[in-house]
Amino acid sequence: MNRRVLAVLLTGVLLPGVLAGCGIPAETDVQVDGSVPAAESGALNGSPARPPEPDDSSEPVPFIENYLRAAAAGERDQAYDRARKFLAAEARDLLPGKPQTSEIELTVVRLREKPESTPPNNQGTSTVTLKVQQVGVLRADGTLGPPVASETQYVFELRRAEPTGTGLLITELPNVLLASDSAVREYFRPRTVYFWNTDLTRLVPDQRYLPSSAPTERRITEVMKWLADRPSDWLAPGVTGLPDGTQLINNATGADGHWEINLNMPGANEQRLTRLGTQLAWSLSDLEGQVDLKIQNQKRLTVDLRRERVSTAAYPRGGDPVRFAVYDGAVRPLAFGNESRAAVPLPPAENRNVVSASLARADDQVLAALVVTGSDNRRRLKVGIGPEPVAMLSPGDRTFRAMSRPTWLRSLDEARPAGVVAADGRLYRFDGAGRMSEIPLSVPGPVTAVAGSLDGHRIALASGGAVFVAAVSVEGGVVSLGQPRRLTTLLTGVTVVDWVAENELALAGNEADRRSAIHQLTVDGAWETALAVEIGAPVTQLAGYPGGGDRGLAAFSFMFETDGAAWRNNPFDYVKREQVLDVPQGSRATNPTAPFFLY
Repeated sequence: MNRRVLAVLLTGVLLPGVLAGCGIPAETDVQVDGSVPAAESGALNGSPARPPEPDDSSEPVPFIENYLRAAAAGERDQAYDRARKFLAAEARDLLPGKPQTSEIELTVVRLREKPESTPPNNQGTSTVTLKVQQVGVLRADGTLGPPVASETQYVFELRRAEPTGTGLLITELPNVLLASDSAVREYFRPRTVYFWNTDLTRLVPDQRYLPSSAPTERRITEVMKWLADRPSDWLAPGVTGLPDGTQLINNATGADGHWEINLNMPGANEQRLTRLGTQLAWSLSDLEGQVDLKIQNQKRLTVDLRRERVSTAAYPRGGDPVRFAVYDGAVRPLAFGNESRAAVPLPPAENRNVVSASLARADDQVLAALVVTGSDNRRRLKVGIGPEPVAMLSPGDRTFRAMSRPTWLRSLDEARPAGVVAADGRLYRFDGAGRMSEIPLSVPGPVTAVAGSLDGHRIALASGGAVFVAAVSVEGGVVSLGQPRRLTTLLTGVTVVDWVAENELALAGNEADRRSAIHQLTVDGAWETALAVEIGAPVTQLAGYPGGGDRGLAAFSFMFETDGAAWRNNPFDYVKREQVLDVPQGSRATNPTAPFFLY
């Protein structure tokens, strides 16, 4: 879905000196995308677009842009045939046909700028140069793997088709099957499949892609194949796959809301089939009806897809989201329109000298983690757990020069809650008593931010100016991470990141012109959208609400801090002092900072 970027003039009354010092001037050129997607990002309404043909354009740049669409524009086994239509006869060997020993993979690239072309020379040939960013490899299992190629530029040579003047053909090209990220967005639909976590207590999302032309039976077949195969490589350490040897027997069959899936599945007892039924119900979340699960032609279970989703949640969603911020060194509620509000669940004696905070709900408990500052200006973590309000917080035994906003991992082990925080460039786990221990990481540069997903088994982190995701396992209060995967983004110098949807991140860094910006990025780096650009100062805090738009907030809601002032989107505006609630008399007049959500 292409989303329009709007230029917004920010108005209102700021505290004295804010307009001059916050990095966003009174007549700002901040640009914001305030729209809310109505479906999964990239989803298409109606029939998929027609595959491009060589005759669609006789101009070099549009011709090559269509070539980058061709491989993605239909069934995968015909990708080479569609691409080879654009090649001259003498160039056919430069792009081999369908591989015989491996599945077809697409090398997905993002154009960094408009392609450049040269006028035809004396021989009638011209060139088109693409400056690209490698996004990843779209595999046959629907996953987008990390980039394999490292090229930042590709050059194509073209000539006029014969007879002269009837079109163009490619004579020189890269020896790889290329597709643009916009073509993947145009011809594929994102699909979320779900795997059980390691202790089989909740489901964990896994992003995939399926051609938008696939009919319903094909979608059911592919989803079942994905579940029987394996999770995405980076997610595998935090989830449990189906038993080894599970295979689909033929394709799914059926119509009119009733389908059949026939499997080989070792050890297919009642518990395993019930868990698979829950996986299927959530992995086919856009379908209603019934699926009969057969094991070697014997019907063993009928899954009512909608009923299963209603009766068994994929993972706990938490309560209605409430906004908070830090004001004059204390956590205070924020008031916006008709949104839910709540008192701060902390005793006043503990709610002092706060720099940033994380609050989370776990049934009737509140999990509180505060970063506080002492007289020496060093940071310390204070943690408390209990019914609202939390009676007492325990201070950690270590201090740091810098600490990120902490994040709670939404583990089901209520007796041993755990969270993570970045401190002095390293990642630490902490428990309910504030005890901290370092988590070894093989990432470049210092860790500056970390955020946990709503399902509790994935984290995103900013390290060395880049953004990573990693799978999380929590056993006995001990947090383990899988190997972090670096995501491709147009931003450099990424400072902060958080989740704004099940498979979407918001992150802040610098665009090519070195100006600060906030982008939205899928969990695999496939698609990227600018949310706020030309901010004017580095973003030092960012908090998102990943629960969707069904609990009093618009989807993809987030807040952030830049140069000592807090901002929000939907609509885009700074957080005003009068929107801060429960401010005691005598408090210092200042800006709210470090905004976050409690849910």
